[in-house]
Amino acid sequence: MQLDGQTAIISGGLGDIGRAIALELGERGANVAMCDLHDPQSSAVIEFAAELERRQIKSTYHQIDVSDPDAIARWIDAVETDLGLPTLIVPNAAIVSLVRICELTPMQWSREMRVNLDGAFYMAQCAAKRLVSASRTGRIIFIGSWVGFTPQTHIPAYCVTKAGLRMLCKVMALDLAPHGILVNEVAPGNVDAGLSARIFEMNPEWRERNLKRVPIGEMSQAYEVAYQVAHLCDPANRQMTGSVVLMDGGLSLMSGPNPDMN
Repeated sequence: MQLDGQTAIISGGLGDIGRAIALELGERGANVAMCDLHDPQSSAVIEFAAELERRQIKSTYHQIDVSDPDAIARWIDAVETDLGLPTLIVPNAAIVSLVRICELTPMQWSREMRVNLDGAFYMAQCAAKRLVSASRTGRIIFIGSWVGFTPQTHIPAYCVTKAGLRMLCKVMALDLAPHGILVNEVAPGNVDAGLSARIFEMNPEWRERNLKRVPIGEMSQAYEVAYQVAHLCDPANRQMTGSVVLMDGGLSLMSGPNPDMN
């Protein structure tokens, strides 16, 4: 129970990776607050809340659009009232447009920037300001991607947002280090869950082709991403900040975009 008494906030909390993170941090003793776009009365919310309760994990859920900074602030206010000051911050919400650069619309570009990059910034900044004001230490873990290193022409806006997230991580890590707030990134490769899984569902032939490009021959699983997040949240981690945990099975070692997905 390394995280006993701490409160974690997770955006995109009802996605495959978000749920896995909530379970992992909750099993280690943290209270868990999630936000997503699902209606609070939807079966997805009710069923996952019941699972957390069965595991004796204290949790809350709010329907939030992370691209709205005022909504983020109200959410964190509510979390602090219900569960305590958030000390573990996991900006995880993201969307993706499967389209080449010449077909990418201004609306698609703008929406991905607002959710994937702006939303992560609003959430991390809002939580960090409260930690600094309260003289509390904490952890911020961004969920990035291997495509922040390696451009993929079928998801251009997504690549740009993840590259921007990497620099945001470094800037915040440097600025917040004197306050005892460590900021890191977990960058998965192709996870057999979440956005990657939906892309493969839309294009089934890509799954096997893409798997062949992964040097270890396996895709990541959501629980593996969650484990790395928990490792970075562990109080025993006192030195690691501004770092990227790249867990892509060697995929980024392969030069250039994937020709089978373009």
